[in-house]
Amino acid sequence: MKDGTPMKDRMRKKESAAAAAGAVPAQPGPGAPAAERRTPLLRRLVETPEVGVVAACVVVFVALALDKSTFAGAVNLQGMGFDLAQYGLIAIGESLVILTGGIDLSVGALLGTSVILMSWFNVRAGLPPVLAILVTLLICGTVGLIHGLAVTRLKMAPFVVTLVTYTVAQGVTLAITSGTSITGIGGLFSDLGQTYVAQVPLPLILFVVVALVAWFFLERTYTGRQVYAVGGNAEAARLAGIRGDRRIISMYVTSSLLSAFAGILVLGRMGVGSASGVGVGWELSAIAAAVIGGVSLVGGQGRIVGIVAGTVLLELINNGLTTLQINSNYTNIVLGCVLGLAITADRLRARSVARRG
Repeated sequence: MKDGTPMKDRMRKKESAAAAAGAVPAQPGPGAPAAERRTPLLRRLVETPEVGVVAACVVVFVALALDKSTFAGAVNLQGMGFDLAQYGLIAIGESLVILTGGIDLSVGALLGTSVILMSWFNVRAGLPPVLAILVTLLICGTVGLIHGLAVTRLKMAPFVVTLVTYTVAQGVTLAITSGTSITGIGGLFSDLGQTYVAQVPLPLILFVVVALVAWFFLERTYTGRQVYAVGGNAEAARLAGIRGDRRIISMYVTSSLLSAFAGILVLGRMGVGSASGVGVGWELSAIAAAVIGGVSLVGGQGRIVGIVAGTVLLELINNGLTTLQINSNYTNIVLGCVLGLAITADRLRARSVARRG
């Protein structure tokens, strides 16, 4: 070499410079201690953001199973599977919106409206169940598109936009039914909402499939990483050439579609199109599951594993309080305390990351 520097040393300097610029992580040299070359497995598990909520799920389940033998029985676990599917679907949709830095307050009300719409199209309008489902999905997808356009093009606050839909959806539900239930729905809904596959509820299997697809999208696709980028720093993402508006709109559409999908399962489980209490307050459970699972309310942080674990924890608490025959009036108090602890932990974790940065 003209400057007398060995090629290996020059390559090492380039790696160090790239790491300092944030391009690639610097690789420790062959003489570095093993602790620097490789993070111990236990330490990696402890530093995983979702380890706390997963551990909480295990502790709560074991404690309830030891206190009440019926809690871990097949019948109760199957019932929790049905509940987990319907709450989990809207929690995933809500989380996708939160990852972009937004919020969707309409997921619960839209679920309730989708139940009534599918019932009305099937029974009153005489549409086959499949067509009733498709029309309802189209309507809900359009609602999500309106949300996304209002947030990105009109620069309206997500809270306000989705709150309007929340109010309108509840009004539409009552206007269609006049407070009565719609009976005589097609058998396809019951097949989707009440079927078991090897003693496992079909809705739970569908929820697992949706969760896996969402995990693959966020963790293994370039578009998924763009969603994190938009939620973390929208301006930086724009300067990097990412079409943030498209990513935000697509997440709102997905959230609304998942609400309608959850509505299919709820309708099949109930067997009637009822407007009484269906979906009311479920958006709070969806937000709570997301935050408990490690999704940052400011966007850009959170994983599907944590979201699923957060949903499981909420279901364990809900079902456990019922199993222990605790007054249902205390349920919201307990869930509110859990949510408060999760938000506090999220803020402390954010401060810790900022200090390390």
